[in-house]
Amino acid sequence: MMLLDNIGFVANMMSFVVYFSSVMHFDITGAATNTTNYLGTAFLLTILGGFISDAYMTRLNTALFFGILQLLGYLLLIIQSHFQKLQPQPCGESTCVHGGKALLLYTSVYLTALGAGGIRGCIPALGADQFEQNDSKKNSKNISSFFNWFLLSITIGASIGVTVVVWVSTNVGWDKGFIISIVCCFAGLCFVSMGKPFYRVRVPGESPLLRVLQVLVAAARNWSVQLPTDKHQLYEIREPNSVSLLQEHLLDKAAVQLEGTNKQGKWRLCTVTQVEEVKILTRMMPILLSTTIMNTCLAQLQTISVQEGTLMDPSLGKFDVPSASIPVIPLVFMSLLIPIYEFLFVPVMRMFTGHPTGITHLQRVGVGLVLSAISMAIAGAVEVKRKNEFNHHNHRTSLFWLSFHYAIFGIADMFTLVGLMEFFYSEAPAGMRSLSTSFSFLSLSIGYYLSSAFVELINSITSKFTSNKQGWLQGRDMNKNHVELFYWFLAILSLLNFGNYVFWANWYKYKKDGPVDKQKLLHPDFSVTMSMTSQQAISTSDGERKKEQN
Repeated sequence: MMLLDNIGFVANMMSFVVYFSSVMHFDITGAATNTTNYLGTAFLLTILGGFISDAYMTRLNTALFFGILQLLGYLLLIIQSHFQKLQPQPCGESTCVHGGKALLLYTSVYLTALGAGGIRGCIPALGADQFEQNDSKKNSKNISSFFNWFLLSITIGASIGVTVVVWVSTNVGWDKGFIISIVCCFAGLCFVSMGKPFYRVRVPGESPLLRVLQVLVAAARNWSVQLPTDKHQLYEIREPNSVSLLQEHLLDKAAVQLEGTNKQGKWRLCTVTQVEEVKILTRMMPILLSTTIMNTCLAQLQTISVQEGTLMDPSLGKFDVPSASIPVIPLVFMSLLIPIYEFLFVPVMRMFTGHPTGITHLQRVGVGLVLSAISMAIAGAVEVKRKNEFNHHNHRTSLFWLSFHYAIFGIADMFTLVGLMEFFYSEAPAGMRSLSTSFSFLSLSIGYYLSSAFVELINSITSKFTSNKQGWLQGRDMNKNHVELFYWFLAILSLLNFGNYVFWANWYKYKKDGPVDKQKLLHPDFSVTMSMTSQQAISTSDGERKKEQN
């Protein structure tokens, strides 16, 4: 499913900046900002998909629901790109689309973002749920392999998207490119639906966000309460062993039972298990935020570097390569390196480290952060060469000079994205795994929004110091602005951020694997194949648990 879905999604990711500038007639900054806002929204909405699949719907049904929304978005894009009367005329201003045409554009773009984000918020956890949870070491190895193959699938889909679909969009017609995207999306939904009778399905439980809010509110309301010296006096309705996980923390006050009070509601008293779940999420947050700068760098490869490519020589023999297709180079690298990583690197490292996945999740993320800084430094050097050749020798540099920093960043992404997904899935409480896995995409979202903010901020500040009173990235002529300085700014920022990441990675303590709630994982589809006996057993167990909670 994700291979097919990514064909259209990544094609749009790479070519929307061209679509916005050539068809919707935005200027360079406007096209880049609209693209990063679209991507930021898509990845931000993974949180919504994860939340719904944890609390209200099964992961499969959540994916199908958001898939339908994505199909509607593609349909509107096809209509607007096909009929010229629905497109704006060139106006020479920063934006030329207004009124009903703007409404149609943004509705179609953000419906697509909503659908794509919701799918990515639940599908990774649906796949990882299929593995047996009993053997912790074997399970860790299997889940790591799954996420590697998951990345390979979306990489192959992305490779098709940035070559076939982008070429069709830019040479045959944008409507034809969107038609390919909608067909692939629909086919992906059909494929994932075919597995419904075989999936291990996790029954939706209590809202994870609600549980988090209850702990925060209870801790705030019990702010003045003293913690008991014996932690076993804290409120818990499950195994008493869970108390042993506790360390001194302000959130512990949410589990303090007040003397002289017969009944405390959920917003005044929470279990130790519930408090521990929130602690796990809070410990994850510095790791999440430490990866956002890398994704800000990624945004430049999908916007500014693509616009850069339009000013370079695209010829490959007798064939002209669209600039939006240049990311196929890192994708090809990733397609080759992922099997090598899985079959060679991991077994060799496992012999040295004894770790089931070769290196830890956080070590894998750290490698990617270093490589992203190197990629930005090289991107700045390539831009200096491109401008020098064009401005002083009236010569267009080959488009394939961009392949150096694209390739390095592709390798960085292979390490970081999978490392984050493994980390968030493995470390999250069982009832929050969709929501937690979507945090890896939340990092992308923050990175894209940060890119938009950086572009505006850099232009605002640097315009005060340049002779022509224009910022580094302002204007329509990239041969007169200073993209290379912006790249180097991001490279330096990435190095500083890596130091920050190392601090938090050393500070983080991996959780110990707890017992698995087998009643939440049923095999296969609980609604079809489970016998009446097991239904009654689970119903009785749930009733007893609710009585205990009451």
